Amino acid sequence: MILVTEVRKGMVLEYEGSLVTVTDHHHQKMQNRRPIVTLKLKDFKTGLVIERKFSTTESLVPAHLDKREMEYLYATDLEAVFMDTTSYEQFSVPLENVSEQLPYLRANDRADVALHEGKAVTFDLPSSVVLEVTETEPGMKGATVTNVLKPATLETGLKVKVPTFVGIGDKVKIDTRTGEYLGRAQEER
Repeated sequence: MILVTEVRKGMVLEYEGSLVTVTDHHHQKMQNRRPIVTLKLKDFKTGLVIERKFSTTESLVPAHLDKREMEYLYATDLEAVFMDTTSYEQFSVPLENVSEQLPYLRANDRADVALHEGKAVTFDLPSSVVLEVTETEPGMKGATVTNVLKPATLETGLKVKVPTFVGIGDKVKIDTRTGEYLGRAQEER
């Protein structure tokens, strides 16, 4: 059991007999009252999102998940398909569970897939990824000190804001938690 104050976005919990993921977490301190934590919980089976308020002293049960490193193969309209790198067994994760995370993965990238009772339910991304810019306005040489941002599309279709000196073909480092540009990357991941 973990305290509700230790719960973070993306965690998988067992709540009221269902497997849920935390889609939003908000800690609210109120004057002359006890603080509360508001969680938005998405049920893996039904897809319903519920909002619940908890006292900061309440505890929740984290789901028992088996995590394995797997290789991302492809996505269909309904699921993302991963392959276990040791047994070559394929697992399908429902697309509705991972639609926000998928734009950070390219084919053949590795991720830690979480299994619950033998079924893949979600996956964990590294804190940052390196992706190539495929579409943006032309870069401006010498504009390295400016904080002006422009839109860019990356190789996976992800849209981010990048500085004006970044051009097509540049590899950029993106924070997977916020979707923000972290810097240019020289190395292939």
